[in-house]
Amino acid sequence: MTCPVVTAGPGTTFKELVSLLAEHGIAAIPVVDQHRRPIGVVDEADLLARHRGDGRRLEPVFRKHRAWTKAQGLTASELMTRRVPTIAKDEPVAGAARRLVEAKLRRLYVVDGSGRLIGVLARRDVLCAFLRPDEEIKEIVERDVLQRSIWADPSTVTVRVDDGVVSLSGVIDRRSEVERAEWLTEAVPGVVAVRNRLKYTQDDGAAAGLR
Repeated sequence: MTCPVVTAGPGTTFKELVSLLAEHGIAAIPVVDQHRRPIGVVDEADLLARHRGDGRRLEPVFRKHRAWTKAQGLTASELMTRRVPTIAKDEPVAGAARRLVEAKLRRLYVVDGSGRLIGVLARRDVLCAFLRPDEEIKEIVERDVLQRSIWADPSTVTVRVDDGVVSLSGVIDRRSEVERAEWLTEAVPGVVAVRNRLKYTQDDGAAAGLR
């Protein structure tokens, strides 16, 4: 995520909002309350709505429309979109990427346990995770997935990483651990795909609810 975050208050004026976007080269700015909890977002579209494409102001004929009313706003509280896409600071990168794609979002606002804004996670931030070196990914999968989570014997499992694609091979105890190793590896930041060729010695599929 990017931090610290450029923010605005409910009373930040139209011109101040434009200046903040221009000064920091950003396309949107979160609006926070006195406790730094996000209460809205103002983006370029909210500000540009004041004018038509030909530079003329929106006609009063649209006065009954909510968009027209919002376009006349003079402060952040009047201009902002109140629905703020937030994500917890300890959410896995894979989960954040999924939300960005499924909801067609450009960014997520990262909050702590008290709901206070601590960062912004943009699409480019998530993409940067895929630049993680293969050797580093390999070490994380071996240590955090296989040894700490699966309790696999390192001598019986091989991890290979090529351009972010992780190949798992070897033998571990249970079938449920084979599938768990796969989805835990998929959640490691930087992993592009997983080729799971692990075998198991015990089929605990029925007990674990696997098909």
